[in-house]
This record gives sequence, structure tokens and C-alpha cells, in this order.
Amino acid sequence: MVNRAKLSVACVLGASLAFSLNDVSVKFVSGSYPLYEVMLIRSAIALAITFAIFVPAEGGLRALKTRRPLLHLFRGMCIVVANLSFFSAIAIIPLAELTAIFFVAPLLITAFSAIFLKEAVGFRRWSALFVGIAGVLMIVRPGAMEFQWAILLPILAALAYATLNTTTRNMGLSENASAMSLYIQLTFVAVCIVAGLALGDGRYAGSDHPSLEFLLRAWRPVAPHDLVAIAGSGVCSSVGGYLIAQAYRSSEAGMVAPFEYTTLVLATIWGFAFWGEVPSLGSAFGIVLILGAGVFVAVREANVNVRPVARRISGRR
Repeated sequence: MVNRAKLSVACVLGASLAFSLNDVSVKFVSGSYPLYEVMLIRSAIALAITFAIFVPAEGGLRALKTRRPLLHLFRGMCIVVANLSFFSAIAIIPLAELTAIFFVAPLLITAFSAIFLKEAVGFRRWSALFVGIAGVLMIVRPGAMEFQWAILLPILAALAYATLNTTTRNMGLSENASAMSLYIQLTFVAVCIVAGLALGDGRYAGSDHPSLEFLLRAWRPVAPHDLVAIAGSGVCSSVGGYLIAQAYRSSEAGMVAPFEYTTLVLATIWGFAFWGEVPSLGSAFGIVLILGAGVFVAVREANVNVRPVARRISGRR
């Protein structure tokens, strides 16, 4: 039998690669299409992949039965808020800095796990959380003259994402990863259809701010080469969503979360390779603090005997 902790780590590393490639794909099209259109196409593709591959792999349609529909809806809305906030910012903030701010989320998950799930979190992990927050402040620089409100969007995304995965941990072994992934994609599709109906004519577009324009510009036909990028984003979203749900449902959230910092390293590489983005000295130091805090927690927890604490639902699906 595969060690549960090792399987969770493998899943979260695979999810990190998928999510980083998803970010690159969305950034490539952020100047041409509205965010709700990109997310709708991406989520429709991800939904099709989930139905075609992941659902059959976990027992077919029976795997989608749930006694926690409201929690699935809550998780879906959390990830919608996280994605809208993160991708709105991606149109203007360098990828490495954006990802670094967002990736205080795994440290927040550690805190939320202690507060809401009663998982054991010691002084050292709490200290790592505060180091990570210090790193975020170095990137955000709230008192600086060049401060812009869009820099707060990845912080909102981090809070929503931490809430999502703490909820995932609470659901744990009572739900299949395919069901968790599918209900998230269904929520995406529903929200994006409503947004398209409300904003699709571009009546609120015309802002000079790239983030607002990404949210509000009119729906338009997708060029074939851009469709490839968005489709790739859908594949990455589906695979990443399944793997991350598998990781968090199987092991202690405080152990799994730090390994998500792999995405931060990848974002720095992609940002430089595709857009020539180089973080400032202050931002680079903040990134190092956030990354160091995550790595410290990962090393600290590496030899812990992980025991899932999620509640099971009585009976069988």
C-alpha cells in the first residue's frame, strides 16, 4: 500500500505544476478577452475531462453522490472568489510577485487548520506564518508611493483559497476527489454564465486599469491560437483540481500545504522566461521570506506520522 503522506506530496507537486501552467495560459490571453469568457471555456473543458477520466476512475456517477451539497457549493464559491481575484491581478502584477503574495495561503491553511480543525500546530509553524506575512508586506509595501489597490487582490485570493482547502480537509475521506473537482467546475460554469449575461455586451468596459478591463470587457470570438492556450488552461485546471483535492483529503493540511510553494518557484521561472519579469530587490527578499517559511514548515513536518482527522459520513454512498 502506498504511503498516504508520500502520495499526498506527489499529488500536490503535480497540482503545483498544473496550476503554474494554468496561470501562464491565462496571462497570455488577459489582454484580449474578458475573464469570465476565459474562465467559462476553461471550466467547460475541465468539466468534460473530469467526467471523461476522473469520475469513471473513482466508480462512475455513484462517486458524485454527496450528503454535503452546501459544503460543495461553499467550496465552489471560495475558488471562484480566489480565481477572480488572482486572475484580475494577473493582468497588471508580475507573475512572481503575484504568486508570492498568493502563496501566503498555505501558511494561512496551517493557521486555519489549528483554529477550525483543531490540528496540532506548534510554535515553530506559527512563527513561520508570521515570517511569511512579513514577506508579503515587503512585496505589497502598503506605505509606498507606488502602492496600487490591485496588489490587494492576491491577498483576497489567498484568504479564499485557504478557506477552500480547510473546508476540503474537513470533508476529507467522506468525499471523492473527483466529486470535489466536479462540483467546483460546475460552480465556475454557473457563475461565468451569469457574468457573461450581465457583462457580455461590454457596457461597463472602458477603464484604463488592466485589471478592471479584464473583468469588464465585452465578450468576443476566440482566435484559434488563443483557444489552444485557454484549452490548455482547462486541462491544467482539471488535473490540478483533482490532484490538490486528492492531496488535502488524504493528509494533514499543515503537512501538505507547504509543498504548494513549488508553484512560486515555477512562477518566477515562467515570468522571466516569457515576459522578462525580474522582481525588485525588496520583492525578491519578500519572496525568499515566503518561500523560506514554507520550506521550513515542510522540513519540520517531513517525518511526522500523518493521521487524517476529517469526519466520515455514516453509511455508504
